[in-house]
Amino acid sequence: MATLLRSLLAAEGYDQIAWVTTAAAALERVGQTDLILLDHHLPDTTGLELLPRLLSLPDPPAVIMVTGEGTEELAAAALRLGADDYIAKGARLAEMLPPIVERARRNRMLHATRAEVEQELIRAERLVAVGEMTVTLHHELNNPLMAALVEIDLLLTGEALAPPVAEAVDRVRDALLRMRDIVKRAGELRRADASPYLTGLRMIDLTGSGDGTPTAAGASRGRAVIYTSDRELFRAAALLLRHAGFSVDQAPSVEAAAAESRRFDVALLVLDVSGVPQDPLEGFRPPKGRAYTLVAVVRGHPEPAGKAGADLVLTRPFDPATFTTEILRAMAARG
Repeated sequence: MATLLRSLLAAEGYDQIAWVTTAAAALERVGQTDLILLDHHLPDTTGLELLPRLLSLPDPPAVIMVTGEGTEELAAAALRLGADDYIAKGARLAEMLPPIVERARRNRMLHATRAEVEQELIRAERLVAVGEMTVTLHHELNNPLMAALVEIDLLLTGEALAPPVAEAVDRVRDALLRMRDIVKRAGELRRADASPYLTGLRMIDLTGSGDGTPTAAGASRGRAVIYTSDRELFRAAALLLRHAGFSVDQAPSVEAAAAESRRFDVALLVLDVSGVPQDPLEGFRPPKGRAYTLVAVVRGHPEPAGKAGADLVLTRPFDPATFTTEILRAMAARG
């Protein structure tokens, strides 16, 4: 069985495949593993007993339970415990394994993307808090700083000061100018990255924050509009597209997506649709001569959406590793 599974996975392009025969050996290797095919019958325990231990580890792997035929109760128990999927040993194993493994791989990558989305939300909340503090800094510090600098300049341009006093006043002026620059950089802050300050303490990094560099990838590729009712899908797709250089907006309906697509700055329209043959784009009709690229993310077979005019059709769950690459390729193909 192990030899068969290894050959099937190798045929799908997996080149780092390890075979272990005990739970103890699996736990030793799990930190280096993205995907585990877990048999129920093990020499030192059972797959069901090992599964929670695997999934409780930091950054747990995707787990596909390998069961015997006719053991639906075992498969259901594994899914309840958190397994990504299961596959039965039998005549259809060679046929069923590749799509099941691919689905598990994509789900794992989407999970990692969702984690990154959550970190983006945390960073955004921190940036809001920093922005509120910046307003306070400007209000409370800017005017006193300017007044102090004026007084210092009057001292320096007035009657001649004794050399030690003049040097001291110059140092005070330099310190005030540094404070003014810090307040200015805080006002131009576009990130809220922290760096170590003292043991157990961190500080917001103000260096280079006001150089006009856009966050993430900015909006250099134009605007993307996404229609989906799935919040997680929107967050994942929006994050990936922003990293690829798009600004991203969400349309609440197909009709709203159609209206937005008529704006001159829209370069990409992504529709999360059912893909059913009767109405694959859920009422959306791509106009002739459109300038934007149309991407359909479908739950069913991709062919109907392609025939309905989509430039690119992706099936759910889409692959985060190739999502933007495929979209950019479709945009390049349109010229």
